[in-house]
Amino acid sequence: MKILVTGGAGFIGSHIVDAYINNGHDVVIIDNFYTGVRKNVNPKARLYECNIQDEQVSDIFRTEKFDIVNHQAAQMDVRKSVSNPIFDAKNNILGFINILQNGVENDVKKVIFASSGGAIYGEQDYFPANEVHPLQPSSPYGITKLTGEKYLSFYAGNYGLSYVALRYANVYGPRQNPRGEAGVVAIFCDRMLSQQKAVINGDGKQTRDFVYVKDVVQANVLAADFSGNGIFNIGTGEETTINKIFNTVKELLDSDMPEEHGPAQPGEQRRSVISPRKAFQKLSWQPRYDLKQGLNETVEFFKQNH
Repeated sequence: MKILVTGGAGFIGSHIVDAYINNGHDVVIIDNFYTGVRKNVNPKARLYECNIQDEQVSDIFRTEKFDIVNHQAAQMDVRKSVSNPIFDAKNNILGFINILQNGVENDVKKVIFASSGGAIYGEQDYFPANEVHPLQPSSPYGITKLTGEKYLSFYAGNYGLSYVALRYANVYGPRQNPRGEAGVVAIFCDRMLSQQKAVINGDGKQTRDFVYVKDVVQANVLAADFSGNGIFNIGTGEETTINKIFNTVKELLDSDMPEEHGPAQPGEQRRSVISPRKAFQKLSWQPRYDLKQGLNETVEFFKQNH
């Protein structure tokens, strides 16, 4: 199959590109390198450097004739969405509509959408959240991801476009950008290796569901073969505090970095954990990496590439 991966030079997208190519698919990447990295680009993929909002996207769809679109491109920083919701909406809503509209006009069969299993639920009513949990996003980023899912439903109902929305928990692993505001594992690795302060926001007792990038990739591989439409949580169902992440990374790096706390950040949830049961039942997906395994591989990557 011919598959477009938007954001295919990014952290998660580049791993997905690698997996699709290894499975024999013809892969095309659209990336504007706002957060993507050129060395992440698989040389066997065809690359178009542009923004997903650009008119050039229409030419790419007409030329390539994709079977599947895997949409990973996004503004994914919760704090940036709070400080600049217009920028967030242009990327995550208008850019996605451009992809969807070109998809239906050029006979794309399926769209796989990177949604959010944390931000879309907001402050949870119960733990872990399943897919029928109330959707009450507390940040513009979460609102845009929920809006993306609604547009998928619209295009499915009106044009017959098949879709799978994957609600990611907190993804971590090799290639994650340590220079942004998101991605606490990458940030801690980078700061400790650089002997710079690694500040924990708030008391560090806030929890997240940390899922390893290789497990997320496997969900995207299975989604390409899934028949029908569906929304699936992609997480571990286990809560981990930021303090534990800090201390585990510190131990793996044999660092003497002191634990230092700063102010809590606006728009961040206190607890976030999602149930992967539906993905196991329908996609035959489950996480294969526990936290220690994933952090070991991640720390080794940052040590080698620091």
